Amino acid sequence: MATIPPLAERMRPETLDDYVGQKHLVGKEAILRVAIESGRLPSLILWGPPGVGKTTLAFIISRQLKRPFFSLSAINSGVKDIREVIEKAALLKEENENLPILFIDEIHRFSKSQQDSLLGAVERGLVTLIGATTENPSFEVISALLSRSQVYILQNLKEEDLLELLNKAIAEDPFLKEKKVVIDEHEALLRLSGGDARKLLNVLELVVNAINKDEVIISNELVMKHVQQNMAMYDKAGEQHYDIISAFIKSIRGSDPNAAVYWLARMIAGGEDPLFIARRLVILASEDIGNANPNALLLANNCFQAVNVIGWPESRIILSQAVTYLASSAKSNASYEAINKAQELVARTGDQSVPLHLRNAPTKLMKNIGYGKEYEYSHQFENNFSQQEYLPENISGTLLYNPGKNMAEEKIREHLKSLWKGKYKY
Repeated sequence: MATIPPLAERMRPETLDDYVGQKHLVGKEAILRVAIESGRLPSLILWGPPGVGKTTLAFIISRQLKRPFFSLSAINSGVKDIREVIEKAALLKEENENLPILFIDEIHRFSKSQQDSLLGAVERGLVTLIGATTENPSFEVISALLSRSQVYILQNLKEEDLLELLNKAIAEDPFLKEKKVVIDEHEALLRLSGGDARKLLNVLELVVNAINKDEVIISNELVMKHVQQNMAMYDKAGEQHYDIISAFIKSIRGSDPNAAVYWLARMIAGGEDPLFIARRLVILASEDIGNANPNALLLANNCFQAVNVIGWPESRIILSQAVTYLASSAKSNASYEAINKAQELVARTGDQSVPLHLRNAPTKLMKNIGYGKEYEYSHQFENNFSQQEYLPENISGTLLYNPGKNMAEEKIREHLKSLWKGKYKY
């Protein structure tokens, strides 16, 4: 068994009809399927979590279009590798051969200069680029490439998709068929997979191979017994990735710098992308600290910028400073709650009219019908404040921002109470 490819590779589909999941893209009459079947395929960015079929879909596209398939990984490829592929594509064009699909896995890990080196070939049509990323391409892919590509979002596989993969593997894989495999319980298999098809099949194979019997009855207890002994404790592309980042964020939110820096070290040891960690700190600085300490957002944003410039291994020190500072800071989710309440209010009350005195009046007609009339310019009043109405009439007095119970926001609360004289129930 050690000399054969892993089950996930053996079960890799070769046609769209065998492809499991992503029906919104490749189901009957779906947008990407229509583009593939028409042969008019633009360059693509496939964005989605690990194990949902990005690489497989790229391979199927090349087979269906009968085009050469060149594959690079952004982890271990550079500009030199890109140029070699482009030279091969140019030779194919000279010989009137089908031009290739260039698949780049984890394209978000390419630097700007590496991404720039793709532009000419994409513009000239020498290659059709298919980039795969687990990160938001708006942040990680240069705008010039994005403007020349269609972005398609792949979704987490549903439970029925994962069960279909399991049953298909048991029924079709020649090596699994050497044993009688029966799935009595599937919950542990699905949970350990984290929605990752590749990991799901690897777990199944690990358990089946561990049982030296002709019949294997898969139960939750059996799965946990064998998988816990064999699987790595941190997988940045799987469930542990999400569990550890969750523990990390909750430790900072819970004001425990010791636990927070421990989970940071776990992510560093597991090879986590430092920019992913820094980006989460920027989010946390607003969501969990906010106006309790406005400097938190400034420091988190500076941390992100510094990590982007410095890189490993020195970035660990910058991240540690930011993490311990944020964990030790006063906490407030008042800003987070305020926007949630405001969005819920907008969804519930619809498009309320802007009060006339707040409307812009760029024309004489608008002035004549009352736009901007009676607006009170705050700086002309005592303490630079006027008690005029700023909300639509129907929702006047609605409290959305309720300052948190911490020293900084208690000052904000008292200031607002003194201004609004009971209009808002602070």
